[in-house]
Amino acid sequence: MTKEQWGQLKQELLGTVGKHNFANWIEPLELSDVSDGVVTFNVPTTFTGNYVSRNFGDLILFQVNTVSPEIRRVHFRVPANGNVRPEPSAPKPRAARPAAQAAVSQAEGQVPAAPLDDRFTFDNFVVGKPNELAHAAARRVAEGGPVTFNPLFLYGGVGLGKTHLMHAIAWELQSKRPDLNVVYLSAEQFMYRFVQALRDRKMMDFKEMFRSVDVLMVDDVQFIAGKDSTQEEFFHTFNALVDQNKQIVISADRAPGEIENLEDRIKSRLQCGLVVDLHPTDYELRLGILQSKVDRFRNDYPGLQMADGVLEFLAHRISTNVRVLEGALTRLYAFASLVGHEITLELAQDCLADILRASERKISIEEIQRQVSEHYNIRLSDMIGPKRVRTFARPRQVAMYLCKQMTSRSLPEIGRRFGGRDHTTVMHGVKRIDELRHQDAQIAEDLELLRRTLEG
Repeated sequence: MTKEQWGQLKQELLGTVGKHNFANWIEPLELSDVSDGVVTFNVPTTFTGNYVSRNFGDLILFQVNTVSPEIRRVHFRVPANGNVRPEPSAPKPRAARPAAQAAVSQAEGQVPAAPLDDRFTFDNFVVGKPNELAHAAARRVAEGGPVTFNPLFLYGGVGLGKTHLMHAIAWELQSKRPDLNVVYLSAEQFMYRFVQALRDRKMMDFKEMFRSVDVLMVDDVQFIAGKDSTQEEFFHTFNALVDQNKQIVISADRAPGEIENLEDRIKSRLQCGLVVDLHPTDYELRLGILQSKVDRFRNDYPGLQMADGVLEFLAHRISTNVRVLEGALTRLYAFASLVGHEITLELAQDCLADILRASERKISIEEIQRQVSEHYNIRLSDMIGPKRVRTFARPRQVAMYLCKQMTSRSLPEIGRRFGGRDHTTVMHGVKRIDELRHQDAQIAEDLELLRRTLEG
């Protein structure tokens, strides 16, 4: 492969990964040499090389193979005369475990597993009410014993811990059952390998590889929706593994029945095991996640002090995405370390001004009332009005609960917006829904869908 060909491939990658990812991760790659089936790229920093290998390595290999089929592996290195710059937005990198190598670095003939992040273990997973069932189910699978539910299907919004749990399962199985062939990869990587096998006329090899695994984990399965040939092969792979009593773990951003353009037979198969929703984090869980991350930062930033109330402030203000929450804390530590200041509330407000602004979208009581009435297909006037029949009372309580959780309005003010009701009525409704969301799966699902809609 020549530099000119790499320049053309980069333009194709631009259309695939988007402008932001391209500018940050693909554009800096410089073709160094090609030899013995390995293409080597120079990268500006070790962090960049690790990140690109982990997130785009498989895609780059796929594109490179379109012009140089003999290439089997992609390698990233910082040139000897280059300046290896530490990344200011992240703590000092930890040594990667051997299994955390990129799929493209594996020997030819093995199933193309994706890399594992050594931060994503059960020890580092903070458990709370929103994720306790998903955590328990993942732990059971990680024991490596007889299959009890197949597949395990984890779903939820961005940054709620789906990928963390899948990596944790893989790490645990590698430790407890090294005899098992455990494969973790994204649905996108599954598709790339499938397309590559079609192009190279190696479909039998592809089928044999994927049917030889003991535990198959596929992340973000919604990606294959609408891709008919990939869905067909995924369906047959799924069936073959289930018939052999092999464990399958799947994740997606929504429940199987809600994934558009996914074949009904696949939806049915995905629903035949244990389907677990990772609910949005509550304040207590977010605070626990921050405290856990602070504990891990003590070695990276010795002597750096944090004032009281900072973690509580972050847990309250950044509520929709754990990745954003953790990233905010990482940035805060790095900034405080660089300027040599204690982490105070004022420093946090200055350093994280952009994140805090993005997280403070105001949701009104009227917006909640409108969304809830549309969700339950009732008139807004009936939900706010005096009728106490269950058809209207339950949606009314759901709306009151969401108003209490998603706005800063007081109970008396919420009551006034619901037909002049007393604050004790609102308090009762909020308490009742809080009880039901742990007992009634439909109520829990309704709350999750409404919350996503309102925060979207």
